[in-house]
Order: sequence, then structure tokens, then C-alpha cells
Amino acid sequence: MLLFLKYFPRKETTSMNQLFDSRDPFHRRPVGAVEEETRIHFKIRLPRDLRCSASYLLVQDDKSKNDMVSSMFWCGMDGDGHEFWECDFAPPEAGLYWYRFELETCRGRMPLLKGEGGKGALSSGTFWQLTVYEKGFQTPGWLCGGIFYQIFPDRFYRPEGPVNNPFPDRTIREDWGGQPYWRPNERGEVTNSDYFGGTLRGIEEKLPYLKSLHVTCLYLNPIFEAHSNHRYNTADYTKIDPVLGTEEDFQSLCAAAGRLGIRVMLDGVFSHTGSDSVYFNRQGRYPQPGAYQSQQSPYFSWYHFISWAEKYHSWWGFETLPEVEETDNNYNKYINGRQGVVRKWLKKGASGWRLDVADELPDSFLDQLTEAAKEEKPDAVVLGEVWEDATTKESYGSRRRYLLGRQLDSVMNYPFRNAVLGFFTGADAAQIAEGILSVLENYPPQVVRMLMNHIGTHDTERAVTVLAGEPSQGRGREWQSAQTLSSGQRERGVRLMMAASAMQYTLPGVPCVYYGDEAGMEGYKDPFNRGCYPWGRENQELLAWYRRLGEIREEHPVFKEGSFRLLKAKGSLLAYVREDPEGKSPSVLCAFCSGKNPETLDLPLEFQSGTVLLGGSLKDRILTLQGESCCLIRAARDLSAFAAGEERDMKIYVPNVPKA
Repeated sequence: MLLFLKYFPRKETTSMNQLFDSRDPFHRRPVGAVEEETRIHFKIRLPRDLRCSASYLLVQDDKSKNDMVSSMFWCGMDGDGHEFWECDFAPPEAGLYWYRFELETCRGRMPLLKGEGGKGALSSGTFWQLTVYEKGFQTPGWLCGGIFYQIFPDRFYRPEGPVNNPFPDRTIREDWGGQPYWRPNERGEVTNSDYFGGTLRGIEEKLPYLKSLHVTCLYLNPIFEAHSNHRYNTADYTKIDPVLGTEEDFQSLCAAAGRLGIRVMLDGVFSHTGSDSVYFNRQGRYPQPGAYQSQQSPYFSWYHFISWAEKYHSWWGFETLPEVEETDNNYNKYINGRQGVVRKWLKKGASGWRLDVADELPDSFLDQLTEAAKEEKPDAVVLGEVWEDATTKESYGSRRRYLLGRQLDSVMNYPFRNAVLGFFTGADAAQIAEGILSVLENYPPQVVRMLMNHIGTHDTERAVTVLAGEPSQGRGREWQSAQTLSSGQRERGVRLMMAASAMQYTLPGVPCVYYGDEAGMEGYKDPFNRGCYPWGRENQELLAWYRRLGEIREEHPVFKEGSFRLLKAKGSLLAYVREDPEGKSPSVLCAFCSGKNPETLDLPLEFQSGTVLLGGSLKDRILTLQGESCCLIRAARDLSAFAAGEERDMKIYVPNVPKA
């Protein structure tokens, strides 16, 4: 599989007048991340008055920091004022590389470095990034073109009947929709021990609703036995939390979802357990001794005790979350072995794993987890929580190789979340476009097509609150608990959510809806972003909008494997086109206005008589966008109209997926 920025025949444009543009195949072919040993052609365009006598491509291996030097050769003039130099380079193995050029000129030796927008600049700038993935690296195809839906199980739906609660220290709430408890108890502890009674059977009952949103994959926050409502403090990886249901309920959910074309992804919390667990057993809840109680416990080697038993390594200093030693053979076998946790739940019906704090899991553990998942179910998806750029992330004292093969299939796309919400809260469109193009340039193509594109999760403020509410600016829970959007803020928030969700649904990758965003749920940070789904009180306008977005994604193949072409990014106007490079499916233009004043856009020829799918108005070849709005337009014809050389003003990002 290849994904690349493709150059169409066109009239000479600003891009072709650059010294070098890493996103233009005229200068670098192919562009973007490449498979190891791929031959890459580089071409630079230099002013003749530099009197360049020699030029070099220098590629630095990120691991060794050594440079590989390739001499470039003179290859002709560009008019009277410029000349071309070029060379080929094939990265020898998977990894991260950094490249730049050096020139022998009449002014001495000069560097040609990365400037704004990936374009070349003399004397000042940074190095360009080259991501190289392993030969044969592939990712499952079933997720592409679909829609994720994230569910916090306790708060989604409580079916009729009593809640099974075998634990007396849990409070089962009867006020569905009430504010989650957040105040410390008499001991100053926040126990997260109030439960609203959402269950796996409740999720199954609501599958028709999820199907109406065109959801294709459920991402469930942890469902295993754990003694807090968020369940990130696992007590037993082998059991469903009894308040949620049974193992049979889980299998039933997976089977029922599968009949509707919906798969289920589980949340794997493998960097730590709960202190109140079968494994650690600090509270003595379980009959068999845990690591806290006995050094002869089968789980003792899982943990790193500084001074047994009171001092031990814990996740971010929380004593209730003792860290595990993922490289311990016993622990690794328990999670990744033939009879391990990863395989067990895939056998029971899950289709993949989202890995909590993937940057806190060592490479060897991730390698073995992915190997176990793929052996058990070849099309299983392994997706990691990484908040930063996943290609340059460093942890454990080294650069991580999540996306180079044999590890993660993809990641949660926080850079895109920041771009979407940033644009609609005042950031300049050019800045936002640069962030998007950077991901498309540096992430492997098979990863991009299945990025989890979210604008809200259980760890972040609700999107509508970010878009229309007062920024929290570090204020605590007392202030957050008292905040709700005013009627004016809510009206604006819904309007901005429509535009933001349209961008989320049309960027490369797979949109992930955090339960209730489609209904207009609001709230600041944990636990206020984890309220109960407001059944019967949804914002119907917003809900209808999300259903329409789901229809559009399903009806237009360009959102599955289509290219990305940036059309305009300036001020409060951002526009791009998703299109089929083979011209078999109609292109869709996606335009967004983040400001309060209307914006206009001169439409490319194929959209001037196109069909408006959502928002906006067309007149005299001009698209008019009202303030804080968006528009999606389906093209009237395919790309063949450009064969004669009609001008294209920017590059596009094109996935070329070989047929099976």
C-alpha cells in the first residue's frame, strides 16, 4: 500500500518555483512516509547567481546520528535564472531519518533547510523528516471508511430491571443524569465509587440507535472487573465487571453488533493494575494473597517494590495504581501468552484493542501483544493512546517505533483534534492546515487511513464546552461543577459542533464520536465530561446532523481511501477536497468558516455545478459560507477534466491501495 502527495500536470505555480518542497513530487518523489529500500528522487532548484559548483543530500539516521551523504548532479536549467540539481537515495532500513542539503557556492558552503510549510530556505531552518516503515507493513482494511463510537459503559444506557451489585462499597445511583460524585469523602478521598448502572446489555439494546448513526466500531472504555466507575484500575483482566454484566453478555453484544456490521474494540490497561485487585490485593478483598500480602504470590514479580510492601512504583504517584513490570516473563505470559488476556477476549468476540498510555508500554511488550493479537485474529486492530506526534515520540529514553511495523496499526489522533478545535476557537487556517499536512506527510499511509479522529474523549473536556464555553484556565472542580452553557452559548456551541464534526468526518482517518457529543452533551474535565447519555433529551438538530454526516461518509467512497487536496487556508477560511485519484467516484469539497463574518470561495470547475450535501450556497461559481459554518459539495464530474492541464494550486494526499 502507498499513500502519497501527488503532483498533477499543471501550469507553473508557486510550488514549482520553490528551492525545494517536500510535499511536491516535482521535488521529492515519492513524498511522505515510504517503505524501507524505496528509491526516492530529490530535485532542488537553485538561483543561478549562487554559482553552485556542488550540492549534497545529507540524510541523518535518527538512531546513530550519522549522516549518509549523496552527491547531487546538475540536470539542467530552469529559464535563465535557475538550475536543477538532483539525486536518488534509498533508506536502508525502517526508522526515522532527517535530511537537508548542502551547497558549495560563491558565498561558501551553504545549507538548504526546511522552512515554512516544508519549503526550502537558505541558511536558516530545520531538517526535513523522513519516516521509513518496514517492508510489507500492512494494516486491517475493515476499519477504513467507518465510524468509531466511544462508550463509557457505566453512563451509556441502563436497561430495565435491578442492577447486579455484589460489592457493598459501591453506590448504585437511581438518578440517571445526575452529576457524578466528585467531592472527597470524610477521609479526603475521591473514590469514584458511584455507579449509574449502564450495562453491556444496555449497549446491545441501543445497537439500532448506533446503527442509525452509521457506526461501524464501538470503542468501549474498560469493562473488566475494577473497583471504580472508570475501571482503569483493573482488578481482574479475566472477568467482566459484574455491574456491567457477564461474559455471556459480552459475547452476545459482539454477536449482535456483528450482525449489524459493527465491531467491538476493547480498552487494554496494561501499564498498571489496581491496588484493590486479585494481583496486588492491598485491601484484602480477594481470598488468595496478592503481591502486597506475600512475596510468594504468583504476582509478586509483576511489581517493582522499593521497600516491600508499602513502597512501590505507581502510575504517576497514585498508590491505588501500582505499575507493573511489563517485561516480567510471568506478566507478559499472562497478558500475551497462548492462553493470555489478549487472545481470550478476541476469541470471545472483540475485534481489537485500544492500548491505554501506549507510550508507557515498552517496545518488547508492544511487539508481543501485537503478535499475539494478529496470530489469534489476523485482522485484529491494535491502536494506541499517544497524545503527541506518534512518529517522533520519545519515551523509555529512546525514539518510539509505534508506526514502523509489527507494533501499532494506528493511534488516537490528538494532533487532528487540536487542529479541529483550534480552528473553531480562533487559530489561523494556515496554521491548522500545516498541522494536518504534517501528519499526512510523516505518518505511514496505512496508518493514516485508520487514525482515530476524535474531538472529545473521557480524558478531555466535551467538545461543545471547548467551542462555546468559558475556558477553564486551570480552575478546579468546584468551579467546573457549577458551569453550564447559557442559552446563547449553547446555540452557538451547537452551530460550531456541526461545523467541527463535519471537519472531523471528512479528514483522512476514521471519526470517533464520544458518546453524547451527537446529543449536545457538555462538561468540563473528569468527571463532568462523563455524564449519563440524555435519552429523550437529545438536541434533535445536532443528532440529525450526525446522522446525515454518517450517510455522507457511507455514500462517498472518497472518505474511505480518497486523496486530500488543500484548496485554501487563510484566516478563518479552510477548504479542501477529498477525491478519487482514479476518477471513479465523485469528489467532495469541504469548506469551513470559523469566523463570525461570511466568507466566499471561488469554486474549482468541477464544483461550480455540483450538488450541495450540507450547508452553504452556490451562485455564479462562488460558494458563500455564513459565519461559523461549513459546506460539503459533491463534484459534478471526475478528474478527467484536468487532463488538459487545468491549474491545480496545491498538492493532494493520495492513497493507492493494491487490490487483494
